[in-house]
Amino acid sequence: MASITLRNIVKRYGIGPKANQVIHGVNADIHDREFVVIVGPSGCGKSTLLRMVAGLEEVTGGEILIGERVVNDLEPAQRDIAMVFQNYALYPHMSVFDNMAYGLKIAKVPKDEIKTRVDKAAKILELGHLLERKPRELSGGQRQRVAMGRAIVRQPQVFLFDEPLSNLDAKLRAQTRLEIQKLHRELGITSLFVTHDQVEAMTLAQRMIVMNGGNMEQFGTPEEVYHRPATTFVASFIGSPPMNLLEKAPGTQPGTLLGIRPEHLDVGAGGWEVEVDTVELLGAERLIYGRLNGEALIVRVEESGPAPAPGSRIHVTPRDGRVHAFDAASGKRL
Repeated sequence: MASITLRNIVKRYGIGPKANQVIHGVNADIHDREFVVIVGPSGCGKSTLLRMVAGLEEVTGGEILIGERVVNDLEPAQRDIAMVFQNYALYPHMSVFDNMAYGLKIAKVPKDEIKTRVDKAAKILELGHLLERKPRELSGGQRQRVAMGRAIVRQPQVFLFDEPLSNLDAKLRAQTRLEIQKLHRELGITSLFVTHDQVEAMTLAQRMIVMNGGNMEQFGTPEEVYHRPATTFVASFIGSPPMNLLEKAPGTQPGTLLGIRPEHLDVGAGGWEVEVDTVELLGAERLIYGRLNGEALIVRVEESGPAPAPGSRIHVTPRDGRVHAFDAASGKRL
């Protein structure tokens, strides 16, 4: 196994004054056997960062280390990594067994060793009864498990996942997330996982890198990122619905944004007066959309009792210790 070290990683396309810089000095130490998720909106640079670790993109500046080796100039095959992509990239004419075994055959691994490795991976991924089938006979979730099995049999130092669940429906995504967690517990291989889906990031990550515009906004555990966001971007990107960011809440100082998550506002007598716009019923909870001093505000409450009517007024109180302050100009946490 191996750690991954990113030292001031920069990526530019083109040269000279017209060069387009897409990664701006990312630094991160990913521990041996750790599962780290890189999350952010489309175009933030997360896949580019992963592809540089994989060797599929050149590094413009900085160093990438896998274990003790600087790998900037090494080909992907020399980095001892295995990658799982969004598209399954299975050979349609080959059986599941042959798809999983193909890379080992090319590497001239002995046949009995290939069978041992494929059978072990198939057992972990519950694919044993599917080994003779062709990809067209499999569901999307099964195909993705075959793609993961193909990576497992290589016994790499590092797994790299590039949005591997994007083609699955919601139910299969949830199921496959559980399988990936189980896989990591059993194998303990250092993993980097890219997604734009914050739910995937929060549920899979031991630590997560939040990217925005080619910059690393925060690197921490899901709990740290959720409960102590480093910037207004992190506060608004992580969490559904996002954190309320207010300029005009009572007691807010000029130049400061006050942040409060919807579930940390209690409805009752006293507190801030909010005019209700609409209410969404989401099973066991409700989202109340309203306005506080003209600013949009969302309140999350349990589904009990009558819902407030649009146009009515309610009073909400922030919970102690749950209010965040950000610099309005820089967006950084105060």
